[in-house]
Amino acid sequence: MSKDFLNDIIQPENLVYKKTELMTDNTLSYCPGCGHGTAHRIIMEVIEELGLAEDTIGVAPVGCSVLAYDFMNIDMQQAAHGRAPAVATGIKRCFPDKIVFTYQGDGDLAAIGTAETIHAVNRGENFVIIFVNNGIYGMTGGQMAPTTLPGMKSSTSPYGRDVDMMGAPLKITELMAQLPGAYFVTRQAVHTPAHVRKTKKALKMAFKNQMEKKGGISFIEIVSNCNSGWKMSPVQANQWMVENMFPFYPLGDIKVDSELINKECLTVDLKGQ
Repeated sequence: MSKDFLNDIIQPENLVYKKTELMTDNTLSYCPGCGHGTAHRIIMEVIEELGLAEDTIGVAPVGCSVLAYDFMNIDMQQAAHGRAPAVATGIKRCFPDKIVFTYQGDGDLAAIGTAETIHAVNRGENFVIIFVNNGIYGMTGGQMAPTTLPGMKSSTSPYGRDVDMMGAPLKITELMAQLPGAYFVTRQAVHTPAHVRKTKKALKMAFKNQMEKKGGISFIEIVSNCNSGWKMSPVQANQWMVENMFPFYPLGDIKVDSELINKECLTVDLKGQ
């Protein structure tokens, strides 16, 4: 392939993708194949497209995404483990004109942070909660999480999660949807281009809800993989997620404009996922 031919191709009008300036040039600390990087990117794209870069404050958790502030080129605040919704509440009440969001994993949000999450949603605080669910504690060694599936193996459930002994997985997103302070609740994924587009559309709706002061939390769950914690290749992890996570955590909108959607709408067609 000649140099002249390449120069003809490498033209602005042929550009397929350009990284948003709201993502820094720091090397992501996530494992190859992890969904966190894609989630970070589309959140920053939404903030950029809505012109919110100067007015947005994100709250980073403890977990795999503890260093989110190194990758998101906006104002960020670190919160203690599980306390992101409480920190976001304080920020939003002190600066009501700011756009505020939390970015949390299932260990942070659904375990140590369960109380902060439930009460922030129940109060109807006007910010966005982004919840990445990979069904395991990814950062600390692959232990069982509240979201670990029945029979799913982890470093602390090597024979699989025994529901009789360990309890059932916590479907915290459905729980949030029941609370009066939840305005918009949805569950999405980022493992294919089509799902990335759906998730980005949901994120944009969530941030618009806050901009328009519609009142209440916009809660977005992103079902993701943990190929290192699951002891799989990225391709295997995505396939396992489709076959096992999605039937238990079905994708789709659960609550829109404060109205619960019939659960039948959450049925997932696994073909082509």
